[in-house]
Amino acid sequence: MSNEELLSILLRTGTNNVSVKELSMALLKEIDIYDLENINYKTLSKIKGIGEVKAITLLSALELGKRLLNKKTNLQKIKTGDDVFNLVKGKMANELQEKFLVLYLDTKNNLIMQKVLFIGTVNHSFITARDVFREAVKNNAAKMILVHNHPAGSVIPSYDDISLTNTFIKLGKMMEISVLDHIIIGNDSYYSIREGNRDLFN
Repeated sequence: MSNEELLSILLRTGTNNVSVKELSMALLKEIDIYDLENINYKTLSKIKGIGEVKAITLLSALELGKRLLNKKTNLQKIKTGDDVFNLVKGKMANELQEKFLVLYLDTKNNLIMQKVLFIGTVNHSFITARDVFREAVKNNAAKMILVHNHPAGSVIPSYDDISLTNTFIKLGKMMEISVLDHIIIGNDSYYSIREGNRDLFN
């Protein structure tokens, strides 16, 4: 859609003598589209045909756009195991129960959301792929990183940890959602299954 068509949707109506399309064109002649970012109510209300309601509507739409842009430009990028550890250690280290958390990422490794999906006993956590991938699809994630803690403090992966990782990698390929790593959190350290078992991820 053109700029004037988008403005017409926001303005909704014109005036007695001017159509909404003509009003949008007149607005764009007085103010460049890129200058709208810093416009204020006083300036808008001086434009013929732009009353209080129209001015407030435009300013509200612009403010929403600014907030979305600000959120995007401040997305947290996850590049390394250290990034993961620093992000989750506050809620995963020194815990008495095992927690299974997933970081959902976009195509550029920006964090979309993190979610604790399961909390188990000190030696067991019940994990289903259905719930993990449902959250990925719901949040339009392109990648994910699995994270769980070992309450005993050791970060050495168990056979089950490796097996679970392998299962999720295979399912991720089927779902076109890449499983980048599986991080095990101890009391003050972590273990990256990707770094220790690269063949799994090839």
